[in-house]
Amino acid sequence: MSLIKMKALLIAAILLVGLLAMGSEAIPSNRWSCYKKVLKDRDCRNIGITNGVATMRPIDSLQNHFWEGNKCDMVCYCNFSELLCCPRDVFFGPKISFIIPCKPI
Repeated sequence: MSLIKMKALLIAAILLVGLLAMGSEAIPSNRWSCYKKVLKDRDCRNIGITNGVATMRPIDSLQNHFWEGNKCDMVCYCNFSELLCCPRDVFFGPKISFIIPCKPI
């Protein structure tokens, strides 16, 4: 290969790596996702209580659904063997999530 072709390939590779690096910054790294927790006693009535402090609050209008934490950002569903928790907009969808009432602590 000639020296000119090698330089052109090197410049193209550097530009490609630079473009890939810039593109990764556009994706939010703090995006919330869903997760599951296995329930030890398989009882939805006792979830959310850690050392006598409530960490989850039941959603009044939905059976086996809970708000996680002090805010109303995460929703959890208990199905007897595991707890599925997702961001509010992911769980209910953006058109319905604002209808479900929640009072932050």
